[in-house]
Amino acid sequence: MPFRSLNSANILETLEQLASRVAERFPEASLNAVISELIELGKRDRVRSQRLARPYILLRLGTVSAIVAALAALIYMGYRLINTLAIENAQADIFAIFEGVEAGLNIVILAAVAIFTLSRIEERLKRSLALDDLHELRSIAHVIDMHQLTKDPTALLRLGPRTASSPDRTMNEFELSRYLDYCAELLSLAGKIAALYAQSSRDPVVIAAVNDIETLTSNMSAKIWQKIMIIRTVPTPTGV
Repeated sequence: MPFRSLNSANILETLEQLASRVAERFPEASLNAVISELIELGKRDRVRSQRLARPYILLRLGTVSAIVAALAALIYMGYRLINTLAIENAQADIFAIFEGVEAGLNIVILAAVAIFTLSRIEERLKRSLALDDLHELRSIAHVIDMHQLTKDPTALLRLGPRTASSPDRTMNEFELSRYLDYCAELLSLAGKIAALYAQSSRDPVVIAAVNDIETLTSNMSAKIWQKIMIIRTVPTPTGV
């Protein structure tokens, strides 16, 4: 169903449209470079998240081969043990029987270890790939947050003189509101790109990492919207 899962193409389309909006409104802002970086990550992560949903064929073949080899070895050991009992008219040495049983158990244990190891290799490879990409998304979310850090709505009141270290505050009420809104949208889209990994994976570690990023971006967006609400309540100074 089209509305039961995230569409990565629609996420990228929304992100590219947002990039155009920011470039048209703030052509000189460094936020444009951040959006370009997020678009590149989105394109890459779209492919990688889809790859997580597909099996690693070679590893799967290795697991099947281990199972087949273990079954063949057990059948062979059982066949030899039966032949030994038949040839010696069920008078085989009890120690020989125990040796055959022990050999069979060793084969079972070794096969189980091999199968478990091969199955875990695929899981760990996919987890490592996902966590590396999610770490980059977490980092870019902090970069977006840094871009709105100095956008203080109370500066619109111009209550005091600037200092030598004061950041440039050239935006009016409307521009500041739009800039903050763009940052909030960027954070939301970064969270949606991360959610593509949770959609393609059943690994609890990957899902927990995605949830952490979504919580992080939601908290940052809430902080930005607090600033936007303050802008709407701050009276515009006379003459501005």
